[in-house]
Amino acid sequence: MTILPALPSVLPPGTQRDAVYILWSRGLRAFGDGYMSLLLPFYLTLLGYDALEVGLLVTVTLLGSGVMTLAVGLIAHRYRGRTLLQAASLLMAATGAAFVMVTDFWPLLIVAFIGTLNPSSGDVSVFLPLEQALLSHTVPAKSRTALFARYSLVGALVGALGAQSAGIPALLEQWLQMDLKRALQAMFLAYGLLGLASLALYRSIAPDFEADQKTTPTPLGKSRRTVLKLAALFSLDSFAGGFAVQSLLALWLFQRFDLSVATAGTVFFWVGVLSALSQLASARIAARFGLINTMVFTHLPSSVFLILVPFMPTLPLALLFLFLRSALSQMDVPARTSYVMAVVSPAERPAAASVTAVPRSLAAAVSPALAGYLLTLTVFGWPLIVCGALKIAYDLMLLAMFRHVKPPEEVK
Repeated sequence: MTILPALPSVLPPGTQRDAVYILWSRGLRAFGDGYMSLLLPFYLTLLGYDALEVGLLVTVTLLGSGVMTLAVGLIAHRYRGRTLLQAASLLMAATGAAFVMVTDFWPLLIVAFIGTLNPSSGDVSVFLPLEQALLSHTVPAKSRTALFARYSLVGALVGALGAQSAGIPALLEQWLQMDLKRALQAMFLAYGLLGLASLALYRSIAPDFEADQKTTPTPLGKSRRTVLKLAALFSLDSFAGGFAVQSLLALWLFQRFDLSVATAGTVFFWVGVLSALSQLASARIAARFGLINTMVFTHLPSSVFLILVPFMPTLPLALLFLFLRSALSQMDVPARTSYVMAVVSPAERPAAASVTAVPRSLAAAVSPALAGYLLTLTVFGWPLIVCGALKIAYDLMLLAMFRHVKPPEEVK
């Protein structure tokens, strides 16, 4: 494989060509996730479902992602990641089509469980561990965190553009006199087309890419204890995050401040932009202060800002603290991914990526239903407070347990 000399300012030194296809695919999926996370609760309420039912559907969606990721993790060492990613892309295309054809609650639950729809602002799908494992082989160790920062940056920035696109159904309704339900269903079809575009990108990855690697993927061995401890901590973080996934956060804004979908799209566009820009600094901060310190000390203040949001009496003040939270909340993402890839052997990376991703998805699946129930009781915003408090507990536990477990590049 060849190095990309034409992109020195975009990709870290030594990045191989196949990383570009993965980054492009990440962007396409992020765009679809960006608008679907906002349109999903709006579409479901248009169909007549209440906050509890929306929360249940979000829970089942995340639960299905966790089960699918677990299944892939069990077979990842037997199949090439390129092949599994192509299969996931076909499932994404089918998910978009199925949400158009199915509107009854119980069939929707089945589609939500099997499909790839992502109600979160971050990637919690089966794609994530597969892409992370492949990316870790496309770059030298010294540039790994920088590449994962760009991976997260692409997801956050393009996801923000996707959120801004949530206003398209309203424009279709106004300009083309299209029924609003049909306009929303057109966005689901577009989501499916993004899956087909991702399929084409994954097919562009060199078929012999993984065959060129010096190590053969294996199940967890000597790193098992470390990975399981990290998976448990990441599960707590994800359980907390499930109380404030983007779909439910949007639903809370709809209820508390009577926000329109178009306005919510603009709000989450800037939320995504701030998250994306913050990740540009993640690699530099990690290089100076270490991966664990970067994860903890950028995450703590963001959780405090989230706790303060429900106490704000006006929309501008609530948005101010949401924006402050967004400017810090995702800086730990590239550092976390890089840390997991660093503390395991190269052969264990696919298994480690899946083992840390699966519990996160399963844990995140539990809390949206609880959050939906809380929102049926009051629009005060208790889910945001619970989310922030649990995330603070996660940060303190992570620091206590892993501050002395350093990746090889930080050992002097």
